[in-house]
Amino acid sequence: MSISDRIEKLLLKAEIGKPLTREDIIVLLKMPGELLSDLFATADRVRHNDVGNEIFLRGIIEFSNVCQRNCLYCGLRQGNAKVERYRMTDQEILETAATIKKAGIATCVLQSGEDSFYNADKICRLVESIKEETDLVLTLSIGERPASDYRAFAEAGANRYLLKHETASTELYQYLRPGCRLDARVSCLQTLKTLGFETGTGNMVGLPGQTPEILADDLLLMRMLDADMLGIGPFLPHPDTPLAGIENDGIDMTLRVIAIARLLTRNTNIPATTALATLHPQGRLLALAAGANVVMPDFTPEAYKRRYDIYPGRADVGSAEEIIKGLKKDFESIGRTISTSVGNRPKTLNSEPTLH
Repeated sequence: MSISDRIEKLLLKAEIGKPLTREDIIVLLKMPGELLSDLFATADRVRHNDVGNEIFLRGIIEFSNVCQRNCLYCGLRQGNAKVERYRMTDQEILETAATIKKAGIATCVLQSGEDSFYNADKICRLVESIKEETDLVLTLSIGERPASDYRAFAEAGANRYLLKHETASTELYQYLRPGCRLDARVSCLQTLKTLGFETGTGNMVGLPGQTPEILADDLLLMRMLDADMLGIGPFLPHPDTPLAGIENDGIDMTLRVIAIARLLTRNTNIPATTALATLHPQGRLLALAAGANVVMPDFTPEAYKRRYDIYPGRADVGSAEEIIKGLKKDFESIGRTISTSVGNRPKTLNSEPTLH
Protein backbone atom coordinates (compact mmCIF):
# COMPACT_ATOMS: atom_id res chain seq x y z
CA MET A 1 0.00 0.00 0.00
CA SER A 2 1.40 3.41 -0.95
CA ILE A 3 1.80 6.12 1.67
CA SER A 4 -0.92 8.19 -0.03
CA ASP A 5 -3.33 5.21 0.09
CA ARG A 6 -2.52 4.64 3.76
CA ILE A 7 -3.11 8.32 4.56
CA GLU A 8 -6.40 8.28 2.64
CA LYS A 9 -7.62 5.28 4.63
CA LEU A 10 -6.54 6.87 7.92
CA LEU A 11 -8.33 10.11 7.13
CA LEU A 12 -11.51 8.30 6.18
CA LYS A 13 -11.28 6.27 9.39
CA ALA A 14 -10.94 9.48 11.39
CA GLU A 15 -13.69 11.35 9.56
CA ILE A 16 -16.31 8.70 10.21
CA GLY A 17 -15.43 8.77 13.91
CA LYS A 18 -13.35 5.64 14.41
CA PRO A 19 -10.64 6.18 17.04
CA LEU A 20 -7.08 6.69 15.89
CA THR A 21 -4.31 4.69 17.55
CA ARG A 22 -1.00 6.18 18.68
CA GLU A 23 0.63 4.66 15.59
CA ASP A 24 -2.05 6.25 13.37
CA ILE A 25 -1.41 9.66 14.93
CA ILE A 26 2.36 9.33 14.42
CA VAL A 27 1.80 8.48 10.74
CA LEU A 28 -0.29 11.65 10.30
CA LEU A 29 2.28 13.76 12.13
CA LYS A 30 5.01 12.45 9.79
CA MET A 31 2.94 12.45 6.58
CA PRO A 32 4.47 14.05 3.46
CA GLY A 33 3.88 17.76 3.15
CA GLU A 34 2.21 17.40 -0.24
CA LEU A 35 -0.66 15.48 1.43
CA LEU A 36 -1.28 18.02 4.19
CA SER A 37 -4.13 19.69 2.32
CA ASP A 38 -6.10 16.42 2.62
CA LEU A 39 -5.54 16.33 6.39
CA PHE A 40 -6.61 19.96 6.81
CA ALA A 41 -9.68 19.53 4.60
CA THR A 42 -10.78 16.46 6.55
CA ALA A 43 -10.38 18.28 9.88
CA ASP A 44 -12.27 21.26 8.48
CA ARG A 45 -15.21 19.05 7.48
CA VAL A 46 -15.31 17.45 10.94
CA ARG A 47 -15.21 20.94 12.47
CA HIS A 48 -18.11 22.08 10.28
CA ASN A 49 -20.14 19.00 11.12
CA ASP A 50 -19.55 18.88 14.87
CA VAL A 51 -19.20 22.52 16.00
CA GLY A 52 -20.63 24.49 13.07
CA ASN A 53 -19.33 27.25 10.84
CA GLU A 54 -19.33 30.17 13.27
CA ILE A 55 -16.23 31.41 15.06
CA PHE A 56 -16.50 32.00 18.80
CA LEU A 57 -14.65 34.94 20.32
CA ARG A 58 -13.16 35.08 23.83
CA GLY A 59 -11.91 38.45 25.05
CA ILE A 60 -8.66 38.20 27.03
CA ILE A 61 -7.62 40.41 29.94
CA GLU A 62 -3.99 39.87 30.99
CA PHE A 63 -4.37 41.39 34.41
CA SER A 64 -0.94 40.59 35.92
CA ASN A 65 2.44 39.73 34.43
CA VAL A 66 3.95 38.77 37.79
CA CYS A 67 4.91 35.09 37.90
CA GLN A 68 6.59 32.94 40.53
CA ARG A 69 7.56 30.22 38.02
CA ASN A 70 10.82 30.04 36.08
CA CYS A 71 9.72 28.27 32.89
CA LEU A 72 12.61 28.24 30.44
CA TYR A 73 10.54 29.44 27.47
CA CYS A 74 8.43 32.27 28.92
CA GLY A 75 9.33 35.95 29.01
CA LEU A 76 7.35 36.38 32.24
CA ARG A 77 9.58 33.93 34.13
CA GLN A 78 10.54 35.10 37.62
CA GLY A 79 14.23 35.18 36.67
CA ASN A 80 13.73 37.71 33.86
CA ALA A 81 14.73 41.01 35.46
CA LYS A 82 14.03 42.95 32.25
CA VAL A 83 10.26 42.61 32.56
CA GLU A 84 8.39 45.72 33.71
CA ARG A 85 5.95 44.08 36.11
CA TYR A 86 2.36 45.22 36.60
CA ARG A 87 -0.93 44.32 38.22
CA MET A 88 -4.08 45.93 36.88
CA THR A 89 -6.38 47.48 39.46
CA ASP A 90 -9.77 45.89 40.05
CA GLN A 91 -11.41 48.91 38.47
CA GLU A 92 -9.25 48.60 35.36
CA ILE A 93 -10.16 44.93 35.07
CA LEU A 94 -13.88 45.71 35.42
CA GLU A 95 -13.67 48.47 32.83
CA THR A 96 -11.92 46.15 30.40
CA ALA A 97 -14.56 43.46 30.97
CA ALA A 98 -17.21 46.07 30.17
CA THR A 99 -15.35 46.84 26.91
CA ILE A 100 -15.48 43.15 26.00
CA LYS A 101 -19.21 43.09 26.72
CA LYS A 102 -19.74 46.24 24.62
CA ALA A 103 -17.85 44.63 21.72
CA GLY A 104 -20.51 41.91 21.61
CA ILE A 105 -18.29 39.17 23.00
CA ALA A 106 -19.94 36.83 25.50
CA THR A 107 -16.83 35.36 27.15
CA CYS A 108 -14.05 37.00 29.14
CA VAL A 109 -10.74 35.28 29.91
CA LEU A 110 -8.84 36.45 33.00
CA GLN A 111 -5.22 35.48 32.45
CA SER A 112 -2.07 36.09 34.47
CA GLY A 113 1.23 34.64 35.51
CA GLU A 114 1.16 32.39 38.57
CA ASP A 115 0.90 35.35 40.92
CA SER A 116 0.36 34.41 44.59
CA PHE A 117 -0.73 37.99 45.35
CA TYR A 118 -4.08 36.94 43.92
CA ASN A 119 -5.27 34.55 46.60
CA ALA A 120 -8.60 32.77 46.35
CA ASP A 121 -10.51 35.60 48.06
CA LYS A 122 -9.16 38.24 45.65
CA ILE A 123 -9.99 36.12 42.60
CA CYS A 124 -13.45 35.32 43.92
CA ARG A 125 -14.20 39.01 44.48
CA LEU A 126 -13.08 39.77 40.93
CA VAL A 127 -15.20 36.96 39.51
CA GLU A 128 -18.26 38.06 41.47
CA SER A 129 -17.84 41.70 40.40
CA ILE A 130 -17.41 40.86 36.72
CA LYS A 131 -20.39 38.51 36.76
CA GLU A 132 -22.55 41.09 38.55
CA GLU A 133 -21.61 43.99 36.26
CA THR A 134 -21.39 42.22 32.89
CA ASP A 135 -22.88 38.70 33.18
CA LEU A 136 -20.07 37.49 30.91
CA VAL A 137 -19.13 33.83 30.82
CA LEU A 138 -15.85 33.81 32.70
CA THR A 139 -12.73 31.76 32.02
CA LEU A 140 -9.78 31.77 34.43
CA SER A 141 -6.23 31.04 33.30
CA ILE A 142 -4.12 31.58 36.40
CA GLY A 143 -2.18 28.37 36.85
CA GLU A 144 -2.05 25.54 39.35
CA ARG A 145 -4.06 26.04 42.54
CA PRO A 146 -5.27 23.85 45.41
CA ALA A 147 -8.57 22.06 44.81
CA SER A 148 -10.15 24.28 47.49
CA ASP A 149 -9.33 27.36 45.38
CA TYR A 150 -10.86 25.82 42.27
CA ARG A 151 -13.99 24.99 44.25
CA ALA A 152 -14.21 28.56 45.54
CA PHE A 153 -13.81 29.95 42.01
CA ALA A 154 -16.68 27.75 40.81
CA GLU A 155 -18.90 28.87 43.68
CA ALA A 156 -18.08 32.51 42.91
CA GLY A 157 -19.35 32.01 39.35
CA ALA A 158 -16.34 31.15 37.19
CA ASN A 159 -17.42 28.92 34.30
CA ARG A 160 -14.24 27.76 32.59
CA TYR A 161 -10.59 27.16 33.36
CA LEU A 162 -7.64 26.99 30.98
CA LEU A 163 -4.52 25.14 32.15
CA LYS A 164 -2.28 23.97 29.31
CA HIS A 165 -0.26 20.85 30.04
CA GLU A 166 2.41 22.14 27.59
CA THR A 167 3.99 18.73 26.93
CA ALA A 168 3.07 15.13 27.74
CA SER A 169 6.71 14.16 28.22
CA THR A 170 7.52 13.96 31.94
CA GLU A 171 11.21 14.59 31.29
CA LEU A 172 10.67 17.52 28.93
CA TYR A 173 8.09 19.02 31.30
CA GLN A 174 10.50 18.92 34.24
CA TYR A 175 13.26 20.44 32.11
CA LEU A 176 11.11 23.30 30.79
CA ARG A 177 9.29 23.99 34.06
CA PRO A 178 11.84 23.65 36.89
CA GLY A 179 10.31 22.50 40.16
CA CYS A 180 7.03 21.46 38.50
CA ARG A 181 5.56 18.02 37.81
CA LEU A 182 3.39 16.88 34.93
CA ASP A 183 1.36 14.56 37.15
CA ALA A 184 0.44 17.50 39.39
CA ARG A 185 -0.69 19.44 36.32
CA VAL A 186 -2.83 16.57 35.10
CA SER A 187 -4.31 16.16 38.59
CA CYS A 188 -5.37 19.83 38.54
CA LEU A 189 -7.06 19.32 35.18
CA GLN A 190 -8.92 16.27 36.45
CA THR A 191 -10.06 18.22 39.54
CA LEU A 192 -11.33 21.07 37.36
CA LYS A 193 -13.35 18.62 35.25
CA THR A 194 -14.79 17.02 38.38
CA LEU A 195 -15.87 20.43 39.70
CA GLY A 196 -17.85 21.08 36.53
CA PHE A 197 -15.61 23.63 34.83
CA GLU A 198 -15.44 23.65 31.07
CA THR A 199 -11.77 22.75 31.12
CA GLY A 200 -9.07 23.63 28.62
CA THR A 201 -5.62 22.19 28.16
CA GLY A 202 -3.14 22.29 25.30
CA ASN A 203 0.48 22.12 24.28
CA MET A 204 3.35 23.89 22.53
CA VAL A 205 4.60 22.58 19.22
CA GLY A 206 8.26 22.85 18.25
CA LEU A 207 9.82 22.52 21.70
CA PRO A 208 13.49 21.50 21.83
CA GLY A 209 13.66 17.73 22.23
CA GLN A 210 10.07 17.21 21.12
CA THR A 211 9.39 14.27 18.79
CA PRO A 212 6.34 13.13 16.81
CA GLU A 213 5.94 10.41 19.43
CA ILE A 214 5.73 13.03 22.21
CA LEU A 215 3.22 15.04 20.16
CA ALA A 216 1.13 11.88 19.73
CA ASP A 217 1.12 11.48 23.51
CA ASP A 218 0.02 15.12 23.84
CA LEU A 219 -2.94 14.44 21.61
CA LEU A 220 -3.85 11.22 23.42
CA LEU A 221 -3.68 13.09 26.75
CA MET A 222 -6.07 15.72 25.41
CA ARG A 223 -8.48 12.96 24.42
CA MET A 224 -8.06 11.11 27.72
CA LEU A 225 -8.83 14.25 29.70
CA ASP A 226 -11.93 14.89 27.57
CA ALA A 227 -10.90 18.54 27.51
CA ASP A 228 -13.47 21.07 26.35
CA MET A 229 -10.94 23.47 24.85
CA LEU A 230 -7.50 22.85 23.34
CA GLY A 231 -4.96 25.67 23.16
CA ILE A 232 -2.38 24.45 20.66
CA GLY A 233 0.30 26.91 19.66
CA PRO A 234 3.86 27.11 18.36
CA PHE A 235 6.90 27.38 20.62
CA LEU A 236 8.21 30.94 20.29
CA PRO A 237 11.31 31.42 22.46
CA HIS A 238 11.63 34.76 24.20
CA PRO A 239 15.02 36.48 23.77
CA ASP A 240 15.37 37.01 27.54
CA THR A 241 15.04 33.32 28.44
CA PRO A 242 17.46 30.36 28.52
CA LEU A 243 15.97 29.07 25.25
CA ALA A 244 16.67 32.28 23.33
CA GLY A 245 17.77 31.73 19.75
CA ILE A 246 16.16 28.33 19.23
CA GLU A 247 14.28 28.54 15.95
CA ASN A 248 10.75 27.26 15.41
CA ASP A 249 10.66 25.11 12.27
CA GLY A 250 7.52 26.84 11.00
CA ILE A 251 3.77 26.61 11.16
CA ASP A 252 3.10 23.28 9.45
CA MET A 253 3.56 21.00 12.47
CA THR A 254 1.33 23.18 14.65
CA LEU A 255 -1.38 23.01 11.98
CA ARG A 256 -0.98 19.22 11.83
CA VAL A 257 -1.50 18.97 15.59
CA ILE A 258 -4.58 21.23 15.45
CA ALA A 259 -6.08 19.16 12.63
CA ILE A 260 -5.43 15.84 14.34
CA ALA A 261 -6.82 17.23 17.62
CA ARG A 262 -10.03 18.04 15.74
CA LEU A 263 -10.21 14.52 14.35
CA LEU A 264 -9.57 12.96 17.77
CA THR A 265 -11.86 15.13 19.89
CA ARG A 266 -14.53 16.10 17.33
CA ASN A 267 -16.51 18.80 19.17
CA THR A 268 -13.95 20.55 21.35
CA ASN A 269 -13.37 24.28 21.01
CA ILE A 270 -9.96 24.85 19.42
CA PRO A 271 -8.56 28.40 19.21
CA ALA A 272 -6.52 29.78 16.38
CA THR A 273 -3.98 31.26 18.75
CA THR A 274 -2.36 34.66 18.77
CA ALA A 275 1.03 32.93 18.65
CA LEU A 276 0.15 31.49 15.24
CA ALA A 277 -0.54 35.00 13.97
CA THR A 278 2.88 35.99 15.29
CA LEU A 279 4.64 33.10 13.55
CA HIS A 280 2.88 33.57 10.19
CA PRO A 281 0.91 36.55 8.84
CA GLN A 282 -1.97 34.23 7.87
CA GLY A 283 -1.51 31.95 10.88
CA ARG A 284 -4.98 32.36 12.34
CA LEU A 285 -6.73 31.85 9.02
CA LEU A 286 -4.65 28.77 8.27
CA ALA A 287 -5.61 27.30 11.67
CA LEU A 288 -9.28 28.12 11.09
CA ALA A 289 -9.05 26.19 7.80
CA ALA A 290 -7.45 23.22 9.60
CA GLY A 291 -10.06 22.62 12.29
CA ALA A 292 -9.96 25.60 14.67
CA ASN A 293 -13.18 27.44 15.59
CA VAL A 294 -12.24 30.00 18.28
CA VAL A 295 -10.28 33.26 18.27
CA MET A 296 -9.20 35.03 21.47
CA PRO A 297 -8.57 38.75 20.84
CA ASP A 298 -6.54 40.56 23.47
CA PHE A 299 -8.39 43.43 25.18
CA THR A 300 -5.67 44.19 27.74
CA PRO A 301 -5.20 47.99 27.87
CA GLU A 302 -2.33 49.15 25.66
CA ALA A 303 -0.34 50.41 28.66
CA TYR A 304 -0.07 46.82 29.91
CA LYS A 305 -0.38 44.73 26.74
CA ARG A 306 3.20 45.29 25.60
CA ARG A 307 4.45 44.26 29.07
CA TYR A 308 2.69 40.87 28.98
CA ASP A 309 5.67 39.71 27.00
CA ILE A 310 5.46 35.92 27.08
CA TYR A 311 6.94 35.67 23.57
CA PRO A 312 8.21 38.28 21.09
CA GLY A 313 6.20 39.98 18.35
CA ARG A 314 2.70 39.45 19.69
CA ALA A 315 -0.25 40.41 17.48
CA ASP A 316 -3.58 42.13 18.37
CA VAL A 317 -2.53 45.75 18.61
CA GLY A 318 -5.03 48.60 18.41
CA SER A 319 -8.37 49.47 19.97
CA ALA A 320 -11.16 46.97 20.58
CA GLU A 321 -13.07 48.35 17.60
CA GLU A 322 -10.05 48.01 15.31
CA ILE A 323 -9.35 44.46 16.47
CA ILE A 324 -12.95 43.27 15.93
CA LYS A 325 -13.20 45.04 12.57
CA GLY A 326 -10.00 43.34 11.40
CA LEU A 327 -11.18 39.92 12.56
CA LYS A 328 -14.55 40.25 10.81
CA LYS A 329 -12.80 41.15 7.56
CA ASP A 330 -10.44 38.18 7.90
CA PHE A 331 -13.25 35.74 8.70
CA GLU A 332 -15.37 36.94 5.78
CA SER A 333 -12.44 36.21 3.47
CA ILE A 334 -12.77 32.49 4.31
CA GLY A 335 -16.58 32.41 4.41
CA ARG A 336 -16.89 32.29 8.19
CA THR A 337 -18.80 34.55 10.56
CA ILE A 338 -18.52 35.59 14.21
CA SER A 339 -20.92 34.08 16.70
CA THR A 340 -22.23 36.22 19.55
CA SER A 341 -23.13 33.16 21.63
CA VAL A 342 -21.15 31.92 24.62
CA GLY A 343 -19.88 29.00 22.54
CA ASN A 344 -20.11 26.15 25.01
CA ARG A 345 -18.80 22.82 23.86
CA PRO A 346 -21.73 20.80 22.48
CA LYS A 347 -22.91 18.15 24.93
CA THR A 348 -23.30 15.48 22.25
CA LEU A 349 -21.69 14.75 18.94
CA ASN A 350 -23.59 14.99 15.69
CA SER A 351 -24.40 11.39 14.89
CA GLU A 352 -23.94 11.52 11.12
CA PRO A 353 -20.61 12.78 9.79
CA THR A 354 -20.93 14.76 6.57
CA LEU A 355 -18.67 13.28 3.90
CA HIS A 356 -17.75 15.12 0.72
